Amino acid sequence: MRTLCSSTLIGEFFVIGFAALVAMKYPSLSTTTVWTVSGIAMLLCVLLCGMVTRPGGVALGWALQVALVASGFVVPTMFFMGAIFAALWWASVHYGKKVDEAKARFAAQRDSSGADAA
Repeated sequence: MRTLCSSTLIGEFFVIGFAALVAMKYPSLSTTTVWTVSGIAMLLCVLLCGMVTRPGGVALGWALQVALVASGFVVPTMFFMGAIFAALWWASVHYGKKVDEAKARFAAQRDSSGADAA
């Protein structure tokens, strides 16, 4: 799960950075505000890469997905991009857990067959 979720988060890191560049063209937003909010979101993406398997890591990831979709009120394209990344986050969590379970089953089978052979 860690690999899939981290890949999604790193993709979001870049999308948030590009969205900040787009948001800078709006005269109603100051450059400081845009980069402060975007910088915090980008930092959260990187930090979540290491926290995704810890308690609350997935929930924080979902909060980030909600914030990404909500950023569509500032940059309308982010409604679409946020929805795509929310779907990718769901798939990363869902299929990542299945892969982890399959790896655990395989390791248990390997360990039990290795113990039988000895």
